Order: sequence, then C-alpha cells, then structure tokens
Amino acid sequence: MWTEIAGKISEKILLVCRRNGGGIPYMTGPDGRFDDRTDKNISWWTNGFWAGSLWQIYALTGREELKAAAVAIENKLDRALTDASGMDHDSGFKWLPTAGADYALTKNPASLNRLLLAASDLAGRFNPRGSFLRAWNDRDGKNAGWAIIDCLMNLPLLYRASELTGDPRFAQIAALHAGTAARHFQRPDGSCEHIVVFDPATGERVAAPGGQGMGPGSAWSRGQAWAVYGFTLSYLHTKDSLLLDRAKKSADYFIGHIPASGLIPADFLQGADCDFEDDSAAAIAASGLLELAGAAGESRYRHAAERLLTTLAEKRCDFSPDTDNLLTRCSVSFHDARHNHALIYADYFFTEAVLKLLGKGIFIW
Repeated sequence: MWTEIAGKISEKILLVCRRNGGGIPYMTGPDGRFDDRTDKNISWWTNGFWAGSLWQIYALTGREELKAAAVAIENKLDRALTDASGMDHDSGFKWLPTAGADYALTKNPASLNRLLLAASDLAGRFNPRGSFLRAWNDRDGKNAGWAIIDCLMNLPLLYRASELTGDPRFAQIAALHAGTAARHFQRPDGSCEHIVVFDPATGERVAAPGGQGMGPGSAWSRGQAWAVYGFTLSYLHTKDSLLLDRAKKSADYFIGHIPASGLIPADFLQGADCDFEDDSAAAIAASGLLELAGAAGESRYRHAAERLLTTLAEKRCDFSPDTDNLLTRCSVSFHDARHNHALIYADYFFTEAVLKLLGKGIFIW
C-alpha cells in the first residue's frame, strides 16, 4: 500500500513542480492551484515546506528538475535572511527543509552558510531570564515574553548548527528552551498550551492565552502534534529522559483523543457539532509518532501513526492532476473564517511520514 501511495505522491509533486515552477506556495485557491508567497511575503513561516517536499521526492526518484526547483526556492529565501522584521522563531521551518536538505544531499557550502546564519539569528532570540526563545516580532516589546509550542520544531536548527560547527552554544540554547517547554507547556493530562507568556525581565510565567486553539485551556490539535514531534526530536538530540516522558505524554493524549473516524479535529475539545478538521495535525503527529516509536521502543506509537496515515490516504488525499494539493481539510486557527482547506505543510509532513514508513526520504530534523 505505502509503495503505491508514495508513487502517487511522487507523480503529483512532479506534475505540480512542472506546472508551478519555483513558486513558494502556502495554500490553494478555489481553482485548486497553489498561491505563491515569493513577492507577497518572502519571510512567511511556511516558505520552506514546498522545497522540502521537492527534496524528499528528489531523494526518492533522482529527478533533477525537482532539485532545481528546490534550489531556486532556497535562493529566493536569501531575501528573508536580510530582513530583520521577518526573521523570527520559525527559522527552522524555513531553512531546514531548504538549505538543510540541500546540504545533507549535496554538501553545498552556500547552504551551510544559510543554515548557520539562520541558526545564529534564532539563537539571538534566547531570553536567559526565562530560558526561552521568544516567538513573534513586534516593535514595541509587547510580545517580548511570548513563547509558543511550535518553536520545539525549530530547535533542530540549533542542534544541527552545533553538530556542524562543534560549538555547543547552539545546542545548549535549544536544550534550555526544550526544558522550559517541558516545565511550562504540558498540562497534567498531557495536553499542551499553545502560548505561554513570561515576564521578559524576570522570566516569571504570567499567562497562557488560548492562541490558535478554541480558547484558554483547550487542546489545539496541531499544537499537540508539535509537542509530540518536537519533544521527541529534542530527546533524540539530547537523550534527556524528561523530554522523552513529555513526548510520550503528549502522544498518549493525542492518541487517546482520536475520534472513531480517525479524522483529527482542529481542537480536540470542540463540540460534536463543529466540523473543523486539521489534516496537518494528523500528518505532523504521524511523522512524530514514527520517531517516538523508535526512541521509546514502543510499537504502539507506530501503529497509531499508521492508523492516522491510512485514514488520510483513504479519506483525505486528492491525487487528481487537476489540483495542486494532497491533503484537503486543514485549519490554520480555530477562530479563522476559513476551514477545511489545503495547506502546504500538511502535504510536506504527509509526504515525510509516508516515506518514513518505507525507510526512504531524508531526515531533516
């Protein structure tokens, strides 16, 4: 089954690559075709994921046109590296699937340079008082104490920088942030906060707003998926047993709240009458669960990942040549006006997870 699915993914990504060239997509429009963030917002947090899909399928098939398109996107992102207002906590999302994948496969020195520039900028966001990497930018300091669960997935940029340079500072910062997330983001039942606000001067925790979930205290499913995958990755890089414990608790909450349909809601605590789904949460969690299965030595996590991916493949995949996306029903934020639409990062993590099941693809984290 998975060989067939990987073949369908490869065919569609090659088709879309030929159709869209070196565009940088985020979502599809009513016509089913990807938009292009190249000129709209070169610093957007998802701008590395299409290139990541191209690199994954290039590694699988060797098709040079996929590599060329991925390199073109990597080159475009150089403009983001020089924009202070656009450099934020999501540098891992932008440069690991682009420069990171490129360097892993080609040892391109320009890609290494980009990785280290991005890692240095991310490290500069570290607040030593609260031991966290601040999230979004602002010009008046109002967000200076904000940290988010998503940042766990960007820490591998710092771990990778230490591996490449022999300088432990990057990994030390990453591990400190992961420890802060372990102490302050996960609730006793294994669910997690999206946002935690610290006093940037003292490091004291002061609030936990609802963020992109339904509200304070709810369980935003994509945030839960970031926790599953992110804590697992930090454990793999540090071997800190606390992080493995947090990964397992996050995973157990996620698995325990999968509906009978296997389709993941935008928020695990939303009402039965709400039809908001998030395929991206399912795909991210599945890829993280596959890593956790190996890290924890527990096959139940692999079985849960396979269940999520099977449901997506059978119920939520669009392999039609008439559209650009793979997965069909995603939500960015619970309170957005638009729901159940395609998103580029959902497609990336679905592709990554399917290739993991086959022992293929490249590990960028």
